[in-house]
Order: sequence, then structure tokens, then C-alpha cells
Amino acid sequence: MARTRRQANDMTIMQHLAELRTRLVMSLLAIAVGAIALLIAYEPVLNFLVSPYRDLCDSQARLNCDGSLYALGPIDGFSARMRIAAWGGVVIALPVVLWNIWRFIVPALTKREKRYSYFFVASSVVLFAVGALLAYWTLDRALEFLIGWSGADVTQNYQISKYVNLVVLMMLSFGVGFLSPVLLVFLQLVEVVTPRTLITQWRYAIVIIFIVAAVITPSGDPITLMALGVPLTVLYLVAVGIGALLLWRRHKTAA
Repeated sequence: MARTRRQANDMTIMQHLAELRTRLVMSLLAIAVGAIALLIAYEPVLNFLVSPYRDLCDSQARLNCDGSLYALGPIDGFSARMRIAAWGGVVIALPVVLWNIWRFIVPALTKREKRYSYFFVASSVVLFAVGALLAYWTLDRALEFLIGWSGADVTQNYQISKYVNLVVLMMLSFGVGFLSPVLLVFLQLVEVVTPRTLITQWRYAIVIIFIVAAVITPSGDPITLMALGVPLTVLYLVAVGIGALLLWRRHKTAA
């Protein structure tokens, strides 16, 4: 049963910790279920991740690659499978994790703030998925750039664990990066920053966006940098607009 703000404030430290433990256990169980599902479906998931590399090699014979991955040690294949299962489990369980975060903080929110929480959870899931898919869609272009710079006489033989690590980190970095508009809207609603400040400082914001994009993308190539930096710039402006609209409606209602 949902608790009121007053009931939440009356909870003891131990009750808050017990509530936090419950939410953590539920989130970890969801991640474990997602990881087990990916362990079972490992082969099709691996084929999905390797597909951009194979398609690139098939279409560009000059790149000296055949789309194969190699295990250079006894645990390479095992570590790749575990990495896909672990990170994939987090992605699959993301709606459950966000829902538990919301359930933990919702007793301390007002009725209006609870209505915004639904927007935050839903938009976070959608934006993370869009970011991860964008990383996957641009993967072949990034690989083509990286392979091209390695030299015409260099044969491409990729270690499975390193390739999986690159793809997974790229999809995660794009997904996390695409969550920034949700954070910006939240900061505007709690009046930590104002839309006017964000608009007047847009030049600095763009520089910071591209610096962060360069840091969090594992490949470091300009194609990936632009593929992440440009959408984040657009989303920055959209987030400022949404925040300004919500604040305008709040002030209008208060008036």
C-alpha cells in the first residue's frame, strides 16, 4: 500500500534501510533473471553483436577481414559469455530497476511529483534503448574507420573478449549518455538550474557534451564521437524546452 509523505517522514532509519534492501534485492533478482536468459540465448545474441562486423567484411574486401572472432586463451570464450550475460542482464532489467528506484522515492513525493515520475521512468527506458540501438547502427562505420587506419597490409583478427567488450561498452555508453536529458529536466523541476541559465550557457554545454562523449566512448573514433555528440546536443535543447514548458505550467497553476 502506498505511503503518504508524512508516513515516509515518520519512518525510522532501520525502516528506510529495510525498504532499500527490499528494492535492491528485487533489482538484483531481475538482473539475475535477465543474465540467465542471455546465457541460454548466448548464440543468437553473439550473432547479433557480430553481425555488423561480418557484414562490413563481406561488403568491403579491401579491409582484410573475414568476420571471424578468435579465442586466444582457454577463458576467452567464457569471459565473453559472462560479460554479455552480466551487462545484458542489467539492460533487460532496466525497467524493473527504475521502477524500484521510483517506488523507493515515491513516498516522499507530492502528487504532482509522482505524476512526473512516470514520465521519468518511461522516458529513461526509451532513451536508453534508442541510444544503445544508435551505437549498434553506427558500429560498422566506426569499425570501418578504425580498420582503415590500421593499414592496408594489416589482417584483422579480433579476439572475442575484446570485440565483445568494445561493442557492449559502446552500447552502454550511448544508452547512459541518452539519459542526460532526463537528468536536465529533473534538475529544472527541482530548480537547481533554470532554463534561462541552460540557454545562455549553450556554448559551454556543447563543448562539455563533446568532451564527455569523447571520454565515455571506448573506440575514440570521430564517427562515434559525432554519432553521440550531435544527438546529445539536440536532446539538450529538447530537455531545456521541456523543462521550460513544465515550469511555465507550474507557475501558471500556482498563479
